[in-house]
Amino acid sequence: MSAVNVPVMGSSMLPPWQTEAASPFMAFVVGMFSAFGGFLFGYDTGYISGLKAMPYFIEQYGTINEATGRYEITTSTDSLITSILSAGTFVGAIASGYVGNLLGRRVGIWCYLVLFCAGVAMQTAAYDVPLFTVGRVFAGLGVGGVSCLVPIYQSECAPKKWRGFIVSAYQWFITIGLLIAAIVVERTKDRPDASCWQIPVGIQFVWAFILGVGLIFLPESPRWLLVRGKDERARRSLSRLFRLPVDSPQVNEEYANIAANVHHESQMGKVSYAKLLFKSDEGRLPLRVWTGCALQALQQLSGINFIFYYGTTFFQNSGISNPFLITIATNVVNVGATVPGMFMVDKLGRRWTMISGAIGMAVCQLIVAITGTIIGQGDPAGQKVLVAFVCIYIAFFAAIWGPYAWVITGEIVPNRVRGQAVSLTTGTQWLFNFAIGYATPYMVDNGPGKAGLEAKVFFIWGGFCVIATAFAFFFIPETKGLSLEQVDLLYRNSSIIHSNSYRKKLIAENIQDETQEGYYAAAQDKNAGRAGHLEHAGKRDFDSDGLVEGEKSSV
Repeated sequence: MSAVNVPVMGSSMLPPWQTEAASPFMAFVVGMFSAFGGFLFGYDTGYISGLKAMPYFIEQYGTINEATGRYEITTSTDSLITSILSAGTFVGAIASGYVGNLLGRRVGIWCYLVLFCAGVAMQTAAYDVPLFTVGRVFAGLGVGGVSCLVPIYQSECAPKKWRGFIVSAYQWFITIGLLIAAIVVERTKDRPDASCWQIPVGIQFVWAFILGVGLIFLPESPRWLLVRGKDERARRSLSRLFRLPVDSPQVNEEYANIAANVHHESQMGKVSYAKLLFKSDEGRLPLRVWTGCALQALQQLSGINFIFYYGTTFFQNSGISNPFLITIATNVVNVGATVPGMFMVDKLGRRWTMISGAIGMAVCQLIVAITGTIIGQGDPAGQKVLVAFVCIYIAFFAAIWGPYAWVITGEIVPNRVRGQAVSLTTGTQWLFNFAIGYATPYMVDNGPGKAGLEAKVFFIWGGFCVIATAFAFFFIPETKGLSLEQVDLLYRNSSIIHSNSYRKKLIAENIQDETQEGYYAAAQDKNAGRAGHLEHAGKRDFDSDGLVEGEKSSV
């Protein structure tokens, strides 16, 4: 085999899927279709708000208020059926690291889909609170596991050129799920029997079926296959991702790189969760993990799920005549604003965009809180202002804090602990999701033992957005244009506040460490045999694609 030409300074060696012989189509399909897992996340989160405002559902699951003579869902029941989903998702997310490593990414997702369908069946068949609640727990287990395994599967199969876009697409599918949930609920709300709420719940079987059947036709993660010693299946998986023959040079080269990565990581040993969180000298690893956890927590504390859990009821209590249509409108904004965010992440960068987004959300929350506090239910102008700034707030979230959180938490941790780290950060999101879902009715509702904040709750969400602004300034590095290896260098050699200067230095100097030299030497001497290649490559760092960072362009 002829020698491999080493690129000159300022250029880069393209990975196989960016050469003319290889096609990124299949890898793109894998990443985008698996992002459909976000649809389950969004739909299951979104339909409950509308259900709780349906007269038939209130009569079936509520009790008569002796003072008014009307059926009402008690605050405790409201908190329970809303938040219990997130309790299940927290457990599902934390366990997903073990399940995914043991069974594989695809099989792990299938297992969680079975749990999800069991939960949907229980909810659809329920006619009392206990069974409906248990069904929400099982559905939550499924959603939590899928929400963790899908981004990992995406990162291990997607071309680096498309990784930021594809991971952001996961958030986009979440917003689409929320929108479809609002539309389905609006179309069934006036049915005079239990089908008004059973249809929105039961239709989730269709979403699970689409994802489950689609996964049959997608390849397993080649990296996981190699970790489990399934060498030939890993080759076939790479062949399908590249759309090249299994014995093509590109497939062989990528296979050798991933195999070397597996060998390299096996020499480093395992990292416990305790070390991951509290004690590690590996490039400030605990700081990175806690940054990801705090980022996901603040994403929830921004108040976004107040809109999607309680928005219909909130708009109803604010005197808005058709709260179901307003809920659909907020979801349309959510879907539409996420699209530019998918492109902005690699164009405008992370750090200052996150800071600007948090400031924008805080201002909108303050205006909503003031407006909702001073207007009366018969003030149409005030209601329009309230709805308008809720939508602007959602636009800030959807374009920035929604997708960016998933991108940043995945790129700031090293590859060998990414599965553990993502399970912790995703678990943190669901933990705070549960806390907010449970506490919000007690904060918003009126009556004994309740705070009766109503629209004043937006002062709280706005306060957390101010905290998020400071957090982004002190803890979110600027990683635009950096490879994963360079992100690791940034954490080792620079402070967060000065990360942009160091980032520019890395890009300007096109830093190439000795690991690249090892790659090029090995590439030029492939005829020496795969064993020699692995011995040399075992000393190098790799990212989640199994590719040496140095052989890629800095995207």
